[in-house]
Amino acid sequence: MSFSDDEVERYARHLVLREIGGPGQQKLKAARVLIVGAGGLGSPAALYLAAAGVGTLRIVDPDAVDRSNLQRQVLFDEADIGRPKVEAAAAHLAALNPHVAVEPAHAAFAADTGANLVAGCDLVLDGTDDFDTRFAVNAACAAAGVPLVSGAIGRWTGQVGVFAGRPCYRCLVPEVPPDAETCAVVGVVGALAGVIGSLMAVEAVKLLTGAGEALAGRLLIYDALAGETRTVRLAADPGCEVCA
Repeated sequence: MSFSDDEVERYARHLVLREIGGPGQQKLKAARVLIVGAGGLGSPAALYLAAAGVGTLRIVDPDAVDRSNLQRQVLFDEADIGRPKVEAAAAHLAALNPHVAVEPAHAAFAADTGANLVAGCDLVLDGTDDFDTRFAVNAACAAAGVPLVSGAIGRWTGQVGVFAGRPCYRCLVPEVPPDAETCAVVGVVGALAGVIGSLMAVEAVKLLTGAGEALAGRLLIYDALAGETRTVRLAADPGCEVCA
């Protein structure tokens, strides 16, 4: 797989990285990544993965752009209001990097559609904000043997984890928490979405290129108010209904 002169110039900072270089950039170009949710986390993740040269981005989201999204969903602008998010995302990502193919799916990710959406993908990023969708994404990834990068944010706190085999996301969250609330209810600082979405993109690049040590079996937690991060190891649940 060769690169055009434009691509060599575009990816120059990757090509000189010992951990990526030409072989790693070729892996990125050959990869197909599914991003579930083009919201606060999916937006920065999609932008950085497109900029990185991931060959194909499949983006799934059922919603249209709302003005309240613009506080944190940096993939969109005022002119996109009312437009399906995946349609606007495809246009903006193509403008950022014409070498990336975008496969928009204006639909919700559900248990009965998940297998088809995950099929053919090397990696899945989940930035959705409801647990039913997260559970469906986790189940589809586990069934297909596709690694999952999961992110979540609320108020001033965010987290990122990688689930590849065991433990899976249901080992961390076996049931919907009784106090589960969305960002629309509790609020979220917009820049936090950029931090966590970017971390998800970094983990994706590492997984696709084999660089460094991915957060597999670990959860990185960022407290923006305190300016602190911590990483905790996750244990597999022997009774997990998905991966046990």
